[in-house]
Amino acid sequence: MGFRKGPGRSAVSKAAVGAAAVAALAVGGALALPYVGSGGSSILPVAKKSKIEAVTHGVGRTTTVVVYSASMNRQIPLTVLLPRDEKKPSPVLYLLNGAGGGEDAATWAAKTDYAQFFASKNVYVVTPIGGAFSYYTDWQRDDPVLGRNKWQTFLTKELPPLIDKQFKTTKTNGLAGISMAGTSVLNLAISAPRLYRSVAGYSGCARTSDPIGQSYIKMVVGDRGGGNVVNMWGPVGGPGWIANDPYINAARLRGTKVYLTAGSGLPGRNDTMGAKLVNNDPLALANQVVVGGLIEGGVNLCTQQMAQRLAQLRIPAKVMLRPTGTHSWGYWQDDLERTWPMIARDLRVRP
Repeated sequence: MGFRKGPGRSAVSKAAVGAAAVAALAVGGALALPYVGSGGSSILPVAKKSKIEAVTHGVGRTTTVVVYSASMNRQIPLTVLLPRDEKKPSPVLYLLNGAGGGEDAATWAAKTDYAQFFASKNVYVVTPIGGAFSYYTDWQRDDPVLGRNKWQTFLTKELPPLIDKQFKTTKTNGLAGISMAGTSVLNLAISAPRLYRSVAGYSGCARTSDPIGQSYIKMVVGDRGGGNVVNMWGPVGGPGWIANDPYINAARLRGTKVYLTAGSGLPGRNDTMGAKLVNNDPLALANQVVVGGLIEGGVNLCTQQMAQRLAQLRIPAKVMLRPTGTHSWGYWQDDLERTWPMIARDLRVRP
């Protein structure tokens, strides 16, 4: 599930670096990996520009790419699902994980069948491994626990040109994310209006400068991640929070197709003992129904407010509010598969 507290920051960071090390060794390179301590900081020498350090082809259509980010001065591993037909140019879907940033066990790869789903699609699916509790934004200051986070710069400026150069793409992009990243994808699209044809936020809160949205962010960054939200956007409620509020800045989404989904928080078909990810575990079910239900109820309110805001601005959006459903992976896989035909149309590729 997207809301369980993950491992400590030190273990998380070492896991990400370990993935990069495996990728480097697999291609026979001598990649100098950073030392990562409890604060997530590295001692890599500062490079002048971002670049791809290693590419490793894995099982099936899965490839691991290690990218050096100049803005964060560290390597970022990526999981890339290759298109069915690699001979023809294909669009790119940037698919973000939730609060754990893909550094824990709650990932698209571990919790869904997304690789199998996309195996027959002509699209590159790019997912970074990193960014836990960061909101995939540019932090104003380095954090003692979460380190240096310049994810907006990385995802909108550094990474796309590298992906387009490494792979045979159409240079047409989409963006989707869950939970924490359901907020991030909207802000990323706002910051780079012409980069993405469409953006999909699954169970994300589009408010960052009102009390409900701020409480959610404090829970993710502070309570779960151990970071200081002031280091992210400055004093709570200040200019940084307003500048990163998709609700307030929704006008900048004009020209981008927007898809939003949320459940009501009431138990649904994926909230049973026999559900795949519950696996007859009563504690897992209780956590999913109680905690996941409360979170999704708040997310539902945020999503309704964002839908009203977009309607007021006459910005076309497809908003799918489910009568049931908690804040959990079973629904996010459903949401991805449900919105994919629309995203595919935006990317000009057959679904």
